[in-house]
Amino acid sequence: MKSQEIRNQFLEFFKSKKHSIVPSAPMVIKDDPTLMFTNAGMNQFKEFFLGNGIPKSNRITDTQKCLRVSGKHNDLEEVGMDTYHHTMFEMLGNWSFGDYFKKEAIQWAWELLTEVYGIDKDILYVSVFEGAKDENLDMDQKAYDLWTAIVPEERIIMGNKKDNFWEMGDQGPCGPCSEIHVDIRSEEEKAKTPGRDLVNMDHPQVVEIWNLVFMQYNRKADGSLEKLPAQHVDTGMGFERLCMVLQGVKSNYDTDVFTPLIREIETITNSTYDKNSLPTNDDGKVSVAIRVIADHVRAVSFSIADGQLPSNTGAGYVIRRILRRAIRYGFTFLDTKEPFIYKLVETLSKQMSKAFPELKAQKNLITNVIKEEEQSFLRTLDQGLVLLENVIKNTKGNIISGEKAFELYDTFGFPIDLTALILSEQGYELNEKAFEVELQKQKDRSRAASQVTAGDWKILLDGTTTENFIGYDHLKTNVKVTRYRKVNSKKDGELYQLVFDKTPFYPEGGGQVGDKGYLEVPNGDVVYIIDTKKENNLIIHFTKNLPKHIDETLTAVVDEKQRSRSASNHTATHLMHQALRTILGTHVEQKGSMVHSGNLRFDFSHFAKMTTEELKEVEHFVNARIREQLPLEEQRNISYDQAIEEGAIALFGEKYGDTVRAIRFGESMELCGGTHVKNTSSIWHFKIVSESAIAAGIRRIEAITGDAAKEFFTTQSEAYGEVKAVLKTKDPLKTIISLQEENSSLKKQIEALLKDKAKNLKGDLKSEFEDVNGVKFLAKKVDLDAAGIKDLSFELGGELENVVMLFGSDQKGKALLSCYISKNLVEEKQLNAGQMVRELGKYIQGGGGGQPFFATAGGKNPAGIEEALENAKQYLK
Repeated sequence: MKSQEIRNQFLEFFKSKKHSIVPSAPMVIKDDPTLMFTNAGMNQFKEFFLGNGIPKSNRITDTQKCLRVSGKHNDLEEVGMDTYHHTMFEMLGNWSFGDYFKKEAIQWAWELLTEVYGIDKDILYVSVFEGAKDENLDMDQKAYDLWTAIVPEERIIMGNKKDNFWEMGDQGPCGPCSEIHVDIRSEEEKAKTPGRDLVNMDHPQVVEIWNLVFMQYNRKADGSLEKLPAQHVDTGMGFERLCMVLQGVKSNYDTDVFTPLIREIETITNSTYDKNSLPTNDDGKVSVAIRVIADHVRAVSFSIADGQLPSNTGAGYVIRRILRRAIRYGFTFLDTKEPFIYKLVETLSKQMSKAFPELKAQKNLITNVIKEEEQSFLRTLDQGLVLLENVIKNTKGNIISGEKAFELYDTFGFPIDLTALILSEQGYELNEKAFEVELQKQKDRSRAASQVTAGDWKILLDGTTTENFIGYDHLKTNVKVTRYRKVNSKKDGELYQLVFDKTPFYPEGGGQVGDKGYLEVPNGDVVYIIDTKKENNLIIHFTKNLPKHIDETLTAVVDEKQRSRSASNHTATHLMHQALRTILGTHVEQKGSMVHSGNLRFDFSHFAKMTTEELKEVEHFVNARIREQLPLEEQRNISYDQAIEEGAIALFGEKYGDTVRAIRFGESMELCGGTHVKNTSSIWHFKIVSESAIAAGIRRIEAITGDAAKEFFTTQSEAYGEVKAVLKTKDPLKTIISLQEENSSLKKQIEALLKDKAKNLKGDLKSEFEDVNGVKFLAKKVDLDAAGIKDLSFELGGELENVVMLFGSDQKGKALLSCYISKNLVEEKQLNAGQMVRELGKYIQGGGGGQPFFATAGGKNPAGIEEALENAKQYLK
């Protein structure tokens, strides 16, 4: 049975049980500060479990793209080492929100596995929560009784809290679970050891395939449990593992989910995949590398398709780390020194774009980004090898400093496992304990900086958890606080989060920052709202202190000036998007934005740097729309399909519901939840301030509107006036061009004079060489710049043999050392100009390098030049 058919049968089975099929949510999470990535199928439904939203159906089924590479659920280091762990995987799930519970979940799971898929009942085991005395939790007797009616008791295993009590996080909905495990070992192995003894023992052929979670409790901030008002079912089945079972193979990587990628890797790298090899053998290491690459290219490709580019921070850093791990395995074990992983995107797209069309739609972008990342990291590896070689040369003994290895890892991105491998090959040993100490320090610093502790919500008004945002029409309104809690973070200190029954405050989202403003309290006090965000369908208002009359009616007031500026900038991004697609082509797609009150940032797909003329055209296009005074046409509850049919642009990586909000200004129409001006004339003027590249095929424009544009032009006008005053001219451009021409002419004259000076100096210096161990040696301070010294060195070197020259120079308060060594001495005596200047650079408080026959060093201490020249001779003794 092909994987496509397996996926479809799952969804159709639950559709027959009156479940609504919903699409996978994006793998990259944008509206939940507690998660970077979707790591479980239930993530997109958190608001329903928390009671903060109402699902369109009480029964839902889907296949969800998941990524487990950070936080509590982190499978990265296991990937490739075994046959069943992955970074990116699909989780098949069925959900009940206050509808059916344990009975139906258990019976349907068994029916699907044994009757629809036809899995042999004798290879299946199930587990039941055994209870936990420390939490006053009883054994899950109901689940046990339901299972005993289906399977023999010897196939039911009692599981502890670690294995059979599922929690969303440190706080929130949780409950006991029943796992279904499969034993696909040979009959001989089964005869030796019963499968029940290997459940949850990390055996590669006795694995969990389905987890049925019964949400019954809520975990509070103090660790205690309380019963949920409604009971829910949350199930997750590993798609890749299910395919392994149904396709009769012993590894996820032997299923048709992975075999097309593996065959392509073999072809491109001229390597052979051996599914039976051990990771400790050379052949096994090749196979591990192929598994790593096949897995990681999926994770990276889906992340990019969902809008997350590799970067140096946050979620982008995680994606870059995954890709670099794949590149490193190819570099070390498949001997690939050129980019190749990007070539796999074509195969992946053909294989999975039917289920996930975003792969095909974003194929070119994914390919270009991966290729550029490969090129960049391969250069990093080359640089790292040189730096590691220097560390080895400067190490006494055979133990390499863990601190130095950590510097290579942290500063230059050089993988620690590659460092350890190279050291072992050369007879050195890495001080791993010292490295781990430094790594832990870094993790502690990072954790401390981002750690947030939140108390339980204090409910003031029950049953009002779903908010009514009225900020499109009102900036001021009377509100009641429905709940609040205290939060603490290293970054922001102690804050309060408030939720209102309705709010005019726009929460951060869609690239637009959250509103700021204040609360008017009945006693005359004012409480400032410093930010607004959305979490699990709650609009949360951040304050530094709690209103004293919190249970009374308060007045919420949005900062009108800030909102107006943000709205102007947001509308400008829509007009600019239209301009870019008109001027550059319809291949342009928005890839991210950030709308502040002071400026806007817009990322988009395009293959080349924009020309000055193209940037002018975009500005003229947007400003023409501003002058046309286009009114806002807003459709707040239009169906998604109708909006797309009418020409609205939807963004990849965004999650849309059945009904959406469509924003139109003239011919520009987009799906957007942000705030906008009522008429484009309110923007006043649009000005681009920069255009740059942020990734392969991704450009970024930063721009300003309104008050910021006025200030920009005022500053430019004042600066222009000052230039005219300094130059004492009415035509500063003509004067500046004249000065540039004069400066260029003078530079040429100076260069000619310096060359003459060097030629004259050359004759004088020939008599100053001394013989040191058969080498003609000269160390001299000269009054020449770097170019003059280089010319002098190469002219003398061309006329004399067996020479070592070190020149020092003081140029504008900066020290310079240059070393030249005849090429025959480099080979015969293993002399190295680069090593000499690096060592002598210490005297001038600097450093440098270069080639073995010529190198330079710069420093900030000209007083040390003489000492450096005096010590140069020792390198020849």
